[in-house]
Amino acid sequence: MAELSEVAGTATRLRDVRVISLVGAAHFMSHVYVIMLPPLFIFARAEYGVSFAELGFAMAVSGFLSATLQTPAGFIVDRIGSGTLLIAGLVLSGTGCAIIGLVPAYWGLILGFACLGLANTVYHPADYAILSHGVSAPRMAQAYSIHTFLGMAGQALTPIFMLAMANLWGWHSGFLSIAVVTYVVALVLLLQKGALSDRRGGAQPKEGAAPKAAPGGWKLLLSGPIFRSFVFFAFLTMTGNALSNFSIVGLGALHGTPLAEANIALTAFLIFNALGVLSGGIIADHFKNPMRIVTLGLAASGVAILVLAFIGFGAVSLLAMMALIGLLNGMIMPSRDLIVRAVTPPGSFGLVFGFVSTGFSVSAVIAPPLYGWLMDQGEPRLIFICAAAFTALSLLMANTARAK
Repeated sequence: MAELSEVAGTATRLRDVRVISLVGAAHFMSHVYVIMLPPLFIFARAEYGVSFAELGFAMAVSGFLSATLQTPAGFIVDRIGSGTLLIAGLVLSGTGCAIIGLVPAYWGLILGFACLGLANTVYHPADYAILSHGVSAPRMAQAYSIHTFLGMAGQALTPIFMLAMANLWGWHSGFLSIAVVTYVVALVLLLQKGALSDRRGGAQPKEGAAPKAAPGGWKLLLSGPIFRSFVFFAFLTMTGNALSNFSIVGLGALHGTPLAEANIALTAFLIFNALGVLSGGIIADHFKNPMRIVTLGLAASGVAILVLAFIGFGAVSLLAMMALIGLLNGMIMPSRDLIVRAVTPPGSFGLVFGFVSTGFSVSAVIAPPLYGWLMDQGEPRLIFICAAAFTALSLLMANTARAK
């Protein structure tokens, strides 16, 4: 009996690792797409002959499609199947990257980001559905932590990769390379599709709860605590967008920071953002007070961002400052999700998370044109001031996003 139990435990552990790895690979790629263009703004602006605001508009097209269609995509995921849509999303993302890499015109950039935005609608609903139904309960928290970490890691490594490819074979080559990698990941998931099952969540809801799901679901999503959580996510992403997408050009214009130094500082921000996610899970589990963690983390981060707006740093100091901000922002993410979970009725976390994470996409529509316009107006300092202000607003929303 003991041997049978051991074998069963090993099989479960291997299955969990398999599911987490496959979904994590897709999530890694989904964050790569978010930050492919910003490190290459200077190259793209010169080739296309467009403004920073127009480059921001291309990214906003992606955000608009994600913001508009992600919640409906969550309902489609439940009907078609998460594995199928996750693979389709990767194929469409790879196609978007290929279009940007192959078409030497601004309209190709717009079309490519439109494909990326449409594909992005499936990642969070599909990822969380597969993890929820494919990973055993004892490893669920670990699965979510690794899932978020891999996304942050993809975002951290992309600027280095894109600039390296630009220096070797021209800035379009990075997009083509990522397209190839994306197709390979999609093929691996297709060959392992049996592990991407969400049938436990797909069969029952269809028969019992489907008729009332839409009205009941929307009533829940628009309730005070859930809607404030959505706004919380949106404000938090406005801050992240400023730092991830405009810190390189912003620091250069504001403090004369060389491109290489600014890129290394951004990389430090992204790497420590990912490490912060892992440490944040341990901190949240130990202190059991997510609101206090979020409050302290956001307050410290907001002050540090405001300092960047007014003080120029040397290479080492700037790297340390950006790493600190990244660590603080990453540290609050597990607690951020716990706050949302605390105001979510049992059995509705997937629906609620799909809705509140649409705040990411809403910010992706607003932030790039806004920050690009500020750059065009010669106001890079306002980018960092806005980032600090949105951090403060995030803190306000987090503290009000609680059930009565």
